[in-house]
Amino acid sequence: MDILNDLSEHINLHMKSCWMISHPGDWIEHKAHVYYDLWFIRSGKVMLRFDDEQFVAEEGDIVFFYPDVPYMAYTEREGCRFIFTHFDFVIGERQRILENFELSGIVRHKWIQEDFRLFTQAYDALHPKGANGNRLYMKAQLTAVVARIIELYGQGLYRGDFPVRHRRSKAGRNLDFFQPVFDYVNAHLHTTIRVSELAALVGMSEKYFIDYFRRSIGITPGQYIYQIRMNRARDYLYERRHTIQEIASLLGYPDPFTFSKAFKKYYHVPPSKFV
Repeated sequence: MDILNDLSEHINLHMKSCWMISHPGDWIEHKAHVYYDLWFIRSGKVMLRFDDEQFVAEEGDIVFFYPDVPYMAYTEREGCRFIFTHFDFVIGERQRILENFELSGIVRHKWIQEDFRLFTQAYDALHPKGANGNRLYMKAQLTAVVARIIELYGQGLYRGDFPVRHRRSKAGRNLDFFQPVFDYVNAHLHTTIRVSELAALVGMSEKYFIDYFRRSIGITPGQYIYQIRMNRARDYLYERRHTIQEIASLLGYPDPFTFSKAFKKYYHVPPSKFV
């Protein structure tokens, strides 16, 4: 999960649509979503079937669907009501990166109730049209919900239990494949890191490695190294235990001027004025 923290500045969540819908007791649908989908169950129960496996989502739960996975959904006599939202989650140029983690399932209300409350309040403030709502705030709350689910997964408190017919995408499997590269970069920030060295770690030519890394992660190896250095620089400055010259050395820059120039390019302020 570290890749999502390290590259958080490159993450974009695109909310495609969001609406609340009520279904009577005889509702049933067979579907597969084009985007990621979250259902915020506001009342009733929703039964979900994937082949021979059945699941039940109750009031206060959040249902997380992956794209292109067919399911059947239906409800009981009292019907159900939920907010659905379609969204995409992108790192750089890489879409669908969340499919590399076991997130698709029912997130129970005990883990997510505060985030559920804030998102549904944001939705209610925006709808119906003309209400005093803010779509940007609702998107921020949706981002917080997804981030919370990722956090629960990273802490081992949640694992999605929906079956996934397709295997992890080829690019997704590369997150594991590139782990030696991630480890090497983090361990050698104090040195000059050459892309050819990283390519050798995974047995590739430099040219192919650059293209393969970009398609898999969404950014180039050079952008990745730069991002990790800037993350670490920010942390060092917050700690207030090192001079700018020491930080430059810790991050493999030949002198404070070169470091300051790189830092200002990223944060739009010199390190001396950052905190």
